[in-house]
Amino acid sequence: MTTRLRITEVQPEAYKAMLGLERYLAECPVPQQVLHLLKLRVSQINGCAFCTDMHAFELKDEGETDERLFSVVTWREAPWFTPAERAALALAEEATRMGPDGVSDATWAEAEQHYDPPALAALVTAVAAITAWNVLNVALRTRPGLLRRAAA
Repeated sequence: MTTRLRITEVQPEAYKAMLGLERYLAECPVPQQVLHLLKLRVSQINGCAFCTDMHAFELKDEGETDERLFSVVTWREAPWFTPAERAALALAEEATRMGPDGVSDATWAEAEQHYDPPALAALVTAVAAITAWNVLNVALRTRPGLLRRAAA
C-alpha cells in the first residue's frame, strides 16, 4: 500500500490546525497515559493502522507494559486497567461508535466519578481529534511506521 499524499506538503495549514488540538491535549488535565490508551483504542476501532502502530509504540516507549499494551483491545476482560482508565476507554468506545443514543448515561456517570468537567471535555476532544487523524490517515493510506522510520 502506497501513501496517497502527504497532507503536510499539500495542505500544511490543515495539518497545523490538527496540531493545535494536540498541543491542547498535551496540556489538558487528563493524564497523558490515559490519552494514549484512548487514542490507541479509538484507532483500533476505526481501523487506522498508522495511528494504531504509532500510539502502541509511543506507549511502549513511555514504559507501558506488554500485558496492558496487548490487552487494550480487550480491556473489559483484562485485569490490568484502573477504574479511571476503564471509564475513559468506555467513554471513548461509545463516542467513537456513535450509536443512536450516543454515549449512555451509565457510561457518562461512570466517567464523571473519575474526571471533572474540564477533564471530561478533554476526553471527548481527544476522541474527536484521534478520529479526525484516523480519517486522514485511512483516506490517505498513510503507511504504519512511517514516522518511526523517518526518525531512525
